[in-house]
Amino acid sequence: MNEKKKRRLRKFHFHPTTTFILLTIFVVVLSWFLAKINVQSSYSVVNPSTLELETRIVKVNNLLSSDGVKLIFGNAATNMASFSAFINLIVALIGLSVAHASGFIKAFIRRNTLRLNNKVITFIIILLGIFSSLVNDVGYVVLIPLSALIFVANKRSPLLGIATAFCGVSFGHSISLFAGSLDVSLVAQTELASHLIDSSYHVPLLSNIFIMIASSIILAVVGTIAIETLVVKKIGKYRNAEELENTMEISDLVSLDDKEKIEMEYSNKKGLRYAYIVGIVMLIVYAYMIIPGLPNSGLLLDMNEFAYVNQLFGANSYFQSGFTYLVSIWFLAVGIAYALGAKTLKNDKELIEKISVFFKDIGGLIITVFFFVQFISVFKKTNIGVIISCWGADLINNLSFNGILLIILSLLVMSISGIFLTSAISKWTIFSPVVVPMMMQSNISPEFAQFVLRAADSMTKGITPFLAYFIIYLGYLNIYNNNKEPITIGKAMSFVTPYFGFAIIAWFVIVVGWYLIGLPLGPVSMPTL
Repeated sequence: MNEKKKRRLRKFHFHPTTTFILLTIFVVVLSWFLAKINVQSSYSVVNPSTLELETRIVKVNNLLSSDGVKLIFGNAATNMASFSAFINLIVALIGLSVAHASGFIKAFIRRNTLRLNNKVITFIIILLGIFSSLVNDVGYVVLIPLSALIFVANKRSPLLGIATAFCGVSFGHSISLFAGSLDVSLVAQTELASHLIDSSYHVPLLSNIFIMIASSIILAVVGTIAIETLVVKKIGKYRNAEELENTMEISDLVSLDDKEKIEMEYSNKKGLRYAYIVGIVMLIVYAYMIIPGLPNSGLLLDMNEFAYVNQLFGANSYFQSGFTYLVSIWFLAVGIAYALGAKTLKNDKELIEKISVFFKDIGGLIITVFFFVQFISVFKKTNIGVIISCWGADLINNLSFNGILLIILSLLVMSISGIFLTSAISKWTIFSPVVVPMMMQSNISPEFAQFVLRAADSMTKGITPFLAYFIIYLGYLNIYNNNKEPITIGKAMSFVTPYFGFAIIAWFVIVVGWYLIGLPLGPVSMPTL
């Protein structure tokens, strides 16, 4: 093979849409092969009534069979319609598009971020990404598009902003500053598993709060170093005439005379003042809607629950299920308020036209999302991810390590299984009946076992294509991509690889170091019993 052909081969790559189609076909064929050789596994769950283990058998579903093919084609439209990641993105973009069209986002960025050091902005975005996991996955659908705009305004690559936000949300997904929706589910499973050893054991909801706060700060610092030293070099400079022109509109007003500058500055201040007033009022209204016991308050709570955290973050909480919509409405309201104050929009027709421009690049994303959804749905139906996690649980159980070796083994195995089974709750359902009792027998508390799961879940969440929100990250990279060739799955992964390496080291240091030092995990929780 001559040098010219070698160069052509190196340049050849599939569009992400084609890749997902091929991956879907591969998974279907793989399911047939694994089913033929009878690949299966099992895991145990704790019966809450009897506190006894019940075994569940998991087999690979053959999707190359007649029933499997019917399942694939019969559910294609349903899979797309029920794909919450994309639906949440559209809902979030409605509010963001209004805020952007009115000029609020540009004015806000110009006032509040252009004076900040780039490293400070990166740190803030990562920290916001970590905190966003408190409620649903709002960070993926709000922070990713918002970070792209912020980085463009600061004359930096929007691709870097997208990668920064994605890394912040993904590699710190299972931690936050306060107990959130994830805690409600994890604590219940942890406590149930602890009852296999001690039927009276209680796991407090805030059992991991101290170590979560510390981890949030540490990961934000480590992540900032990774982004600013390595990821920025991988992505390189962003050269796009249109974007640079928009950046100049935000960053300076050199083309205007003094009178025009004063008038524009006055309009911006007035618009921001209107937006801030409306934004604060809406936040007060939102707060009132999640406070129980006051006249007509608590409208967003599930009042069928007894504990307030369950009312706020439980499965049937209106606040929990509608949080993305609440954020979208907030951006919509402050955007309109800014437009009224700054007089940036003449009428509703102009607003709709500008919103349409904001959505113009989503069309191409829809095609990729459709085939990505089929890939994810097919993989889930095969049960391959669940079986791999079951094998991991069996490995931990069979090796019977204790102490620090058990912690390291659990961290490694659960993080690897997280590549194929991305839900922290699903993983903990399989691992908790194994890990929690084993750690308790090694004098390690269930609360610490739960945090090991949090760390493991966060370690690999940003490098797996099986994550539902990976397509949002990949899609936005291609929306802002100014090269002729699309950004592939491999290239998108390469952007976050340095962050992944730093995150692994950070998580091992946090988990092992906290255990060895013996610092409290929460108000009444320690690493050991």
